[in-house]
Amino acid sequence: MANEEDDPIIQEYPIRPASMTYDEVTHLSARIKPKQQKVELEMAIDTLNPNYCRSKGEQIALNVDGTCADETTMYSSKMMDKQSFCSSQTTSNVSRYAAAIYRKGELHLTPLHGILQMRPSFSYLDKADAKYREREAANEPGDSSQDEAEEDVKQITVRFSRPESEQARQRRVQSYEFLQKRQAEEHWVHLHYYGLRDSRSEHERQYLFSQGHGMAGNTELIKSPSEYLMMLVPPSVEGEKDKPVAPSNVLSMAQLRTLPLADQIKILMKNVKVIAFANLMSLLASGTDPTAALRCIQQMALLVQGNWVVKSDVLYPKDTSSPHSGVPAEVLCRGRDFVMWKFTQDRWVVRKEVATVTKLGPEDVKDFLEHMSFLRINRGWEFKLQYDEDFVRKHPDVVQRQQMLWMGIQAKLEKVYSLAKEHMAPKKQVAQAAAPLLVSGEQRINLAIAKVKQNYGQLEQDFKKRKAESRANEASCPMDVLGVRIKEEPVSDEEPMDISVCDGLNGLANGIHLDENSLDSLNGHLPVQERVTQELRAFLVGTFRKQYVLTLNELKRLFNLHVASLPPGNLLFSGISDKMLQDMVLDMGCKQIMVPFPPQTAALPDEQKVFALWEAGDMYDQHRQILLEIFSKNYRVRRNVIQSRLAQEYGDDLEKQQVDKVLKDCCISQGGMWYLKGTVQQPKS
Repeated sequence: MANEEDDPIIQEYPIRPASMTYDEVTHLSARIKPKQQKVELEMAIDTLNPNYCRSKGEQIALNVDGTCADETTMYSSKMMDKQSFCSSQTTSNVSRYAAAIYRKGELHLTPLHGILQMRPSFSYLDKADAKYREREAANEPGDSSQDEAEEDVKQITVRFSRPESEQARQRRVQSYEFLQKRQAEEHWVHLHYYGLRDSRSEHERQYLFSQGHGMAGNTELIKSPSEYLMMLVPPSVEGEKDKPVAPSNVLSMAQLRTLPLADQIKILMKNVKVIAFANLMSLLASGTDPTAALRCIQQMALLVQGNWVVKSDVLYPKDTSSPHSGVPAEVLCRGRDFVMWKFTQDRWVVRKEVATVTKLGPEDVKDFLEHMSFLRINRGWEFKLQYDEDFVRKHPDVVQRQQMLWMGIQAKLEKVYSLAKEHMAPKKQVAQAAAPLLVSGEQRINLAIAKVKQNYGQLEQDFKKRKAESRANEASCPMDVLGVRIKEEPVSDEEPMDISVCDGLNGLANGIHLDENSLDSLNGHLPVQERVTQELRAFLVGTFRKQYVLTLNELKRLFNLHVASLPPGNLLFSGISDKMLQDMVLDMGCKQIMVPFPPQTAALPDEQKVFALWEAGDMYDQHRQILLEIFSKNYRVRRNVIQSRLAQEYGDDLEKQQVDKVLKDCCISQGGMWYLKGTVQQPKS
């Protein structure tokens, strides 16, 4: 209140609406189509103005038009004497804006129906580039006589165009190339400019003023202050025709929950593709009836392994086509239904089988699989979510209804794709009412160890019983305890018999030792940790013998590919940490090269850790060491710098083949510069 008292009202002005709306582009409205959203203006440049650079204008005209004058000439005066302006839409909703003009103590407002911002167009630069490429192509050296001879015997292939379908015609009409061509073919409309003091300008300006001065005619202003304020500043909500029916790429949960429940579920399913019912309920507004949500989701999705997958006709509506191949939506829906049906039979689907049956393109098949599964190396595509046994147990009626629906889809697929019964049968029958069991090699080992530990008490009692029996039979010949033969030695009264071997047998069960650090030691095998170390070292030695230089990121990628190719249950599946991998690399004789990456580098931390094999045991070891020392001081180096540095060490004995061999082992060339392997920064797209 204190601020309002310090800011008193000095003057009040009446606000009057104009007698009619005024279009800011009145001179163009009669000649421009109503739906046209783009306007291009061409205005003359005053070449006689002292601020105009004549030499620059002539150079631009020469670059654009060349020396020859023809119908395509843009600047007929051999000088840049005109400039084009292209419009851009500033805002989608202009109903809140008005043009105001003040006269005789009154403020006259005129509502706007469109605002276009004119920006300079530099299309002449594209034409100049095209002319430059044509001149470069014409100036390329070549044997003209040979070219003429080749032109004489040039083969000509004649092709007859096919009849254009309606869908192909619609795609062609909506293409960017067609729109650009259509825009270029439009004829220019000559306009007349009227100055500020011209009678025509004055006539048009009168439309900005209200013709009636009495308040009786302006019934819109006879409102309460709050209503009038609401008219001036409406709520910040976009108009219904400008606001999208639903978000397309990014979902606003606050906006989403204002929609009907069916629309909410449809939008969510189109975005997530696959979801468990419990997760769906967590995304909906609190208090949503699960029964109503379950009724709606059955209209938008199908049940696969206890989870809900969006229906194909929701993703591919009628009269649409594939963005990759142009295949109509009906064919896409059949192919995607086949993929969904395969996942109802098994957790794994092979992409080649889908492509063979559906006869669809690879990009379309990949889209289907990415909607509902993950790619596993050397195994195929695995369904995204685990079997939702909880939903299946709570809603048996829904499960039964979905099974009947899938039976109908299966019959339709058999008819469409002409598949035999054996092709439709699952490779491994999976009941819908039980979760599929998939056990990896590592899980098998853990299960075996857990089982042994469970029986440890009974096994220990059996072993003590056998041990007591063996001690009672002292007069016997060499004993056999669990397959370990112990030779009897004479025992004196002064020195007790050493039974450490027998005590060491405590914990053995069927030849398997329970102590991880001495696993299989009695059978002549190395402990598990040493065997893991040996296998890891063998992989690293073989890798660095081939690559010589690797970043940590690339080394981890190669190691993951190596592990994926091993049979299930291999020791390397136990998990190798990054620290263990780096320590092993340094332990086997490699060195970390501290490459000075530029400050603005986009390389990840693992990409900045570079390791190199310091000594390979061949004649090029010293050459590689000198090269690596150079790159420890420079991020990128020219070849002549490397060659001169090697020449200082070896003098005339240095051969070109030696330099090529060292560069091939450790480096990669790009743009005339040499980088260590894996350190080249790719340009951002």
